[in-house]
Amino acid sequence: MNRRPLGRSELVIEPLVLGGNVFGWTVDENRGFAILDAFVEAGFTAIDTAEGYPNWVPGNPPGMSETIIGKWLKARGNRDRVHIITKVNSAKQLGGLKADAIRAGVEASLRRLQTDYIDLYFSHWPDPETGHEETLSAYDTLIRAGKVRTIGASNYTADMMAAAQQTAIVKSLQRYEVTQPRYNLYDRAEFEALRPYLLENEVGAIVYYSLASGFLTGKYRSEADLGQSPRGGGVGRYLDEKGLRILEALDAAAAELDASPAEVALAWLVAQPGVSAPIASATSVDQVRSLARGVRLSLPEATLTRLTQAGA
Repeated sequence: MNRRPLGRSELVIEPLVLGGNVFGWTVDENRGFAILDAFVEAGFTAIDTAEGYPNWVPGNPPGMSETIIGKWLKARGNRDRVHIITKVNSAKQLGGLKADAIRAGVEASLRRLQTDYIDLYFSHWPDPETGHEETLSAYDTLIRAGKVRTIGASNYTADMMAAAQQTAIVKSLQRYEVTQPRYNLYDRAEFEALRPYLLENEVGAIVYYSLASGFLTGKYRSEADLGQSPRGGGVGRYLDEKGLRILEALDAAAAELDASPAEVALAWLVAQPGVSAPIASATSVDQVRSLARGVRLSLPEATLTRLTQAGA
Protein backbone atom coordinates (compact mmCIF):
# COMPACT_ATOMS: atom_id res chain seq x y z
CA MET A 1 0.00 0.00 0.00
CA ASN A 2 1.20 3.50 -0.84
CA ARG A 3 2.14 4.99 2.55
CA ARG A 4 2.33 8.77 2.69
CA PRO A 5 4.37 11.23 4.77
CA LEU A 6 2.56 13.85 6.81
CA GLY A 7 4.23 17.07 5.78
CA ARG A 8 7.91 17.16 6.67
CA SER A 9 7.33 15.28 9.91
CA GLU A 10 8.59 11.80 10.72
CA LEU A 11 5.03 10.43 10.56
CA VAL A 12 4.16 8.19 7.61
CA ILE A 13 0.69 6.63 7.36
CA GLU A 14 -1.45 4.59 5.02
CA PRO A 15 -4.04 6.58 3.00
CA LEU A 16 -6.93 6.03 5.42
CA VAL A 17 -7.61 7.45 8.87
CA LEU A 18 -10.34 5.93 11.04
CA GLY A 19 -12.73 8.56 12.35
CA GLY A 20 -13.44 8.25 16.06
CA ASN A 21 -16.32 10.74 16.18
CA VAL A 22 -18.87 7.89 16.32
CA PHE A 23 -17.36 6.25 19.41
CA GLY A 24 -19.65 7.03 22.33
CA TRP A 25 -22.38 8.19 19.94
CA THR A 26 -23.58 5.59 17.44
CA VAL A 27 -20.90 3.05 18.43
CA ASP A 28 -20.57 1.68 21.97
CA GLU A 29 -17.38 0.39 23.58
CA ASN A 30 -17.71 -3.25 22.56
CA ARG A 31 -18.45 -2.48 18.92
CA GLY A 32 -15.75 0.18 18.97
CA PHE A 33 -13.17 -2.43 19.98
CA ALA A 34 -14.27 -4.68 17.09
CA ILE A 35 -14.04 -1.81 14.60
CA LEU A 36 -10.59 -0.78 15.84
CA ASP A 37 -9.38 -4.39 15.67
CA ALA A 38 -10.65 -4.76 12.11
CA PHE A 39 -9.02 -1.48 11.06
CA VAL A 40 -5.60 -2.54 12.32
CA GLU A 41 -5.99 -6.07 10.91
CA ALA A 42 -6.67 -4.48 7.51
CA GLY A 43 -3.21 -2.90 7.59
CA PHE A 44 -3.95 0.64 8.79
CA THR A 45 -2.59 2.56 11.77
CA ALA A 46 -3.98 6.12 12.00
CA ILE A 47 -6.93 6.79 14.33
CA ASP A 48 -8.51 10.25 14.61
CA THR A 49 -10.38 11.53 17.64
CA ALA A 50 -10.79 14.76 19.61
CA GLU A 51 -11.35 16.12 23.10
CA GLY A 52 -14.77 17.26 21.83
CA TYR A 53 -16.00 13.87 20.46
CA PRO A 54 -18.89 13.28 20.92
CA ASN A 55 -19.68 15.97 23.50
CA TRP A 56 -22.91 16.75 21.62
CA VAL A 57 -24.52 13.60 23.07
CA PRO A 58 -26.51 14.51 26.23
CA GLY A 59 -24.94 13.02 29.36
CA ASN A 60 -21.59 12.17 27.78
CA PRO A 61 -18.50 13.10 29.80
CA PRO A 62 -15.83 15.08 27.89
CA GLY A 63 -13.75 13.04 25.45
CA MET A 64 -15.81 9.83 25.42
CA SER A 65 -14.24 8.82 22.09
CA GLU A 66 -10.73 9.23 23.53
CA THR A 67 -11.75 7.16 26.55
CA ILE A 68 -12.95 4.23 24.40
CA ILE A 69 -9.80 4.36 22.26
CA GLY A 70 -7.64 4.52 25.40
CA LYS A 71 -9.29 1.42 26.83
CA TRP A 72 -8.68 -0.38 23.54
CA LEU A 73 -5.02 0.66 23.47
CA LYS A 74 -4.52 -0.66 26.99
CA ALA A 75 -6.37 -3.92 26.29
CA ARG A 76 -4.44 -4.61 23.08
CA GLY A 77 -1.03 -3.36 24.21
CA ASN A 78 -0.36 -1.98 20.73
CA ARG A 79 0.33 1.70 21.35
CA ASP A 80 3.64 1.62 19.47
CA ARG A 81 1.96 0.14 16.38
CA VAL A 82 -0.69 2.82 15.79
CA HIS A 83 -0.79 6.57 15.21
CA ILE A 84 -3.10 8.47 17.54
CA ILE A 85 -4.46 11.79 16.29
CA THR A 86 -6.46 14.06 18.58
CA LYS A 87 -7.37 17.73 18.94
CA VAL A 88 -7.53 20.37 21.62
CA ASN A 89 -11.08 21.60 22.20
CA SER A 90 -10.46 25.20 21.13
CA ALA A 91 -13.90 26.49 22.10
CA LYS A 92 -13.76 30.07 23.39
CA GLN A 93 -15.33 29.19 26.75
CA LEU A 94 -12.56 26.64 27.35
CA GLY A 95 -9.74 29.07 26.65
CA GLY A 96 -9.43 28.71 22.89
CA LEU A 97 -5.82 28.17 21.83
CA LYS A 98 -4.21 29.94 24.76
CA ALA A 99 -1.22 28.19 26.31
CA ASP A 100 -3.00 27.21 29.53
CA ALA A 101 -5.91 25.69 27.60
CA ILE A 102 -3.55 23.66 25.42
CA ARG A 103 -1.57 22.39 28.42
CA ALA A 104 -4.76 21.37 30.23
CA GLY A 105 -6.23 19.84 27.07
CA VAL A 106 -3.25 17.66 26.26
CA GLU A 107 -2.96 16.34 29.82
CA ALA A 108 -6.65 15.41 29.86
CA SER A 109 -6.35 13.70 26.47
CA LEU A 110 -3.28 11.75 27.58
CA ARG A 111 -5.17 10.48 30.64
CA ARG A 112 -8.20 9.40 28.63
CA LEU A 113 -6.07 7.78 25.93
CA GLN A 114 -3.94 6.03 28.58
CA THR A 115 -0.74 6.98 26.81
CA ASP A 116 2.20 9.28 27.45
CA TYR A 117 2.36 10.79 23.96
CA ILE A 118 0.14 11.84 21.05
CA ASP A 119 1.40 11.33 17.50
CA LEU A 120 -0.46 14.25 15.91
CA TYR A 121 -2.14 17.00 17.93
CA PHE A 122 -4.43 19.49 16.19
CA SER A 123 -5.76 22.94 16.89
CA HIS A 124 -9.37 21.93 16.25
CA TRP A 125 -10.64 25.39 15.27
CA PRO A 126 -8.92 28.76 14.76
CA ASP A 127 -8.89 31.15 17.72
CA PRO A 128 -8.80 34.76 16.46
CA GLU A 129 -8.26 36.04 20.01
CA THR A 130 -4.96 34.22 20.56
CA GLY A 131 -1.78 34.95 18.62
CA HIS A 132 0.05 32.21 16.75
CA GLU A 133 3.16 32.75 18.87
CA GLU A 134 1.42 31.84 22.12
CA THR A 135 -0.21 28.76 20.58
CA LEU A 136 2.89 27.50 18.77
CA SER A 137 5.08 28.14 21.82
CA ALA A 138 2.79 25.93 23.90
CA TYR A 139 2.97 23.18 21.30
CA ASP A 140 6.72 23.57 21.00
CA THR A 141 7.07 22.95 24.73
CA LEU A 142 4.91 19.82 24.49
CA ILE A 143 6.97 18.48 21.59
CA ARG A 144 10.22 19.07 23.46
CA ALA A 145 8.73 17.27 26.47
CA GLY A 146 7.88 14.24 24.31
CA LYS A 147 4.13 14.53 24.89
CA VAL A 148 3.34 15.40 21.27
CA ARG A 149 5.25 14.32 18.15
CA THR A 150 3.74 16.54 15.46
CA ILE A 151 1.16 19.35 15.32
CA GLY A 152 -1.55 20.28 12.85
CA ALA A 153 -4.26 22.86 12.25
CA SER A 154 -7.85 21.93 11.49
CA ASN A 155 -10.23 24.27 9.63
CA TYR A 156 -7.51 26.87 8.89
CA THR A 157 -7.46 28.90 5.67
CA ALA A 158 -4.33 29.29 3.56
CA ASP A 159 -3.81 32.80 5.00
CA MET A 160 -4.02 31.45 8.56
CA MET A 161 -1.56 28.68 7.76
CA ALA A 162 0.87 31.12 6.13
CA ALA A 163 0.71 33.48 9.12
CA ALA A 164 1.32 30.61 11.55
CA GLN A 165 4.23 29.32 9.47
CA GLN A 166 5.83 32.76 9.33
CA THR A 167 5.57 32.97 13.13
CA ALA A 168 7.18 29.56 13.45
CA ILE A 169 10.09 30.64 11.24
CA VAL A 170 10.66 33.97 12.96
CA LYS A 171 10.37 32.56 16.49
CA SER A 172 12.15 29.24 15.77
CA LEU A 173 9.10 27.18 16.75
CA GLN A 174 7.64 23.95 15.41
CA ARG A 175 5.29 24.56 12.49
CA TYR A 176 1.96 22.98 11.63
CA GLU A 177 2.86 19.98 9.46
CA VAL A 178 -0.70 18.86 8.68
CA THR A 179 -4.06 20.45 7.98
CA GLN A 180 -7.51 18.93 8.43
CA PRO A 181 -10.01 20.58 6.06
CA ARG A 182 -13.42 19.45 4.84
CA TYR A 183 -13.19 17.76 1.41
CA ASN A 184 -15.29 15.36 -0.60
CA LEU A 185 -16.79 15.11 -4.09
CA TYR A 186 -19.46 17.66 -3.15
CA ASP A 187 -17.61 20.00 -0.75
CA ARG A 188 -14.63 21.17 -2.77
CA ALA A 189 -14.04 24.91 -2.34
CA GLU A 190 -12.37 24.93 1.09
CA PHE A 191 -9.66 22.39 0.28
CA GLU A 192 -9.06 23.49 -3.28
CA ALA A 193 -8.43 27.05 -2.09
CA LEU A 194 -5.93 25.67 0.44
CA ARG A 195 -4.21 23.17 -1.85
CA PRO A 196 -1.68 25.51 -3.55
CA TYR A 197 -0.32 26.48 -0.12
CA LEU A 198 -0.09 22.82 0.95
CA LEU A 199 1.77 21.71 -2.15
CA GLU A 200 4.17 24.65 -2.16
CA ASN A 201 5.04 24.24 1.52
CA GLU A 202 4.96 20.42 1.81
CA VAL A 203 2.14 20.36 4.34
CA GLY A 204 0.02 17.23 4.66
CA ALA A 205 -3.78 17.11 4.54
CA ILE A 206 -6.01 14.63 6.34
CA VAL A 207 -9.45 15.51 5.01
CA TYR A 208 -12.74 15.06 6.87
CA TYR A 209 -16.38 14.59 5.81
CA SER A 210 -14.90 12.31 3.16
CA LEU A 211 -18.28 10.73 2.49
CA ALA A 212 -20.31 13.91 3.13
CA SER A 213 -21.89 12.61 6.36
CA GLY A 214 -22.82 9.40 4.56
CA PHE A 215 -24.44 11.02 1.52
CA LEU A 216 -21.82 9.63 -0.87
CA THR A 217 -22.61 6.08 0.23
CA GLY A 218 -25.84 6.38 -1.75
CA LYS A 219 -27.90 5.69 1.35
CA TYR A 220 -29.75 9.00 1.18
CA ARG A 221 -31.47 9.72 -2.14
CA SER A 222 -34.60 11.60 -1.03
CA GLU A 223 -35.99 13.47 1.97
CA ALA A 224 -37.68 10.23 3.03
CA ASP A 225 -34.27 8.60 3.56
CA LEU A 226 -32.97 11.15 6.07
CA GLY A 227 -34.48 9.37 9.08
CA GLN A 228 -32.41 6.23 8.49
CA SER A 229 -29.69 7.23 10.97
CA PRO A 230 -28.80 9.92 13.56
CA ARG A 231 -26.56 11.54 10.93
CA GLY A 232 -29.38 11.94 8.43
CA GLY A 233 -30.26 15.41 9.64
CA GLY A 234 -26.99 16.78 8.27
CA VAL A 235 -27.44 15.25 4.83
CA GLY A 236 -30.45 17.15 3.53
CA ARG A 237 -28.35 19.98 2.09
CA TYR A 238 -26.77 17.54 -0.39
CA LEU A 239 -30.10 16.59 -1.95
CA ASP A 240 -29.92 19.09 -4.78
CA GLU A 241 -29.13 18.93 -8.49
CA LYS A 242 -25.39 18.77 -7.89
CA GLY A 243 -25.68 16.05 -5.24
CA LEU A 244 -27.90 13.85 -7.38
CA ARG A 245 -25.54 14.35 -10.33
CA ILE A 246 -22.65 13.11 -8.17
CA LEU A 247 -24.64 10.06 -7.05
CA GLU A 248 -25.41 9.23 -10.67
CA ALA A 249 -21.69 9.38 -11.54
CA LEU A 250 -20.80 7.28 -8.48
CA ASP A 251 -23.42 4.67 -9.38
CA ALA A 252 -22.04 4.37 -12.90
CA ALA A 253 -18.43 4.05 -11.72
CA ALA A 254 -19.40 1.56 -9.03
CA ALA A 255 -21.14 -0.65 -11.58
CA GLU A 256 -18.12 -0.53 -13.90
CA LEU A 257 -15.63 -1.37 -11.14
CA ASP A 258 -17.71 -3.83 -9.06
CA ALA A 259 -17.42 -1.49 -6.07
CA SER A 260 -19.78 0.50 -3.86
CA PRO A 261 -20.40 4.24 -4.31
CA ALA A 262 -18.60 4.90 -1.00
CA GLU A 263 -15.55 2.97 -2.18
CA VAL A 264 -15.43 4.96 -5.41
CA ALA A 265 -15.81 8.26 -3.51
CA LEU A 266 -12.86 7.36 -1.29
CA ALA A 267 -10.76 6.25 -4.26
CA TRP A 268 -11.41 9.64 -5.90
CA LEU A 269 -10.20 11.43 -2.75
CA VAL A 270 -7.02 9.36 -2.44
CA ALA A 271 -6.18 10.24 -6.04
CA GLN A 272 -6.42 14.01 -5.50
CA PRO A 273 -3.17 16.03 -5.34
CA GLY A 274 -2.38 17.25 -1.85
CA VAL A 275 -4.50 14.68 0.00
CA SER A 276 -2.48 12.61 2.46
CA ALA A 277 -5.45 10.55 3.61
CA PRO A 278 -9.21 10.81 4.04
CA ILE A 279 -10.85 10.32 7.43
CA ALA A 280 -13.83 7.98 7.40
CA SER A 281 -15.79 6.58 10.31
CA ALA A 282 -17.41 3.16 10.50
CA THR A 283 -20.19 1.71 12.61
CA SER A 284 -19.51 -1.94 11.73
CA VAL A 285 -16.67 -4.27 10.81
CA ASP A 286 -18.15 -4.68 7.32
CA GLN A 287 -17.89 -0.92 6.82
CA VAL A 288 -14.22 -1.00 7.83
CA ARG A 289 -13.59 -3.63 5.16
CA SER A 290 -15.37 -1.47 2.58
CA LEU A 291 -13.28 1.59 3.54
CA ALA A 292 -10.13 -0.48 3.05
CA ARG A 293 -11.27 -1.58 -0.40
CA GLY A 294 -12.06 2.01 -1.33
CA VAL A 295 -8.65 3.49 -0.58
CA ARG A 296 -6.97 0.61 -2.41
CA LEU A 297 -9.15 1.03 -5.49
CA SER A 298 -7.44 2.58 -8.52
CA LEU A 299 -9.77 4.61 -10.73
CA PRO A 300 -9.22 4.89 -14.50
CA GLU A 301 -8.37 8.42 -15.63
CA ALA A 302 -11.66 8.75 -17.51
CA THR A 303 -13.60 7.81 -14.37
CA LEU A 304 -11.70 10.33 -12.28
CA THR A 305 -12.51 13.02 -14.82
CA ARG A 306 -16.23 12.17 -14.90
CA LEU A 307 -16.46 12.25 -11.11
CA THR A 308 -14.57 15.53 -10.89
CA GLN A 309 -16.83 17.11 -13.49
CA ALA A 310 -19.98 15.81 -11.75
CA GLY A 311 -19.06 17.67 -8.56
CA ALA A 312 -17.84 20.85 -10.25
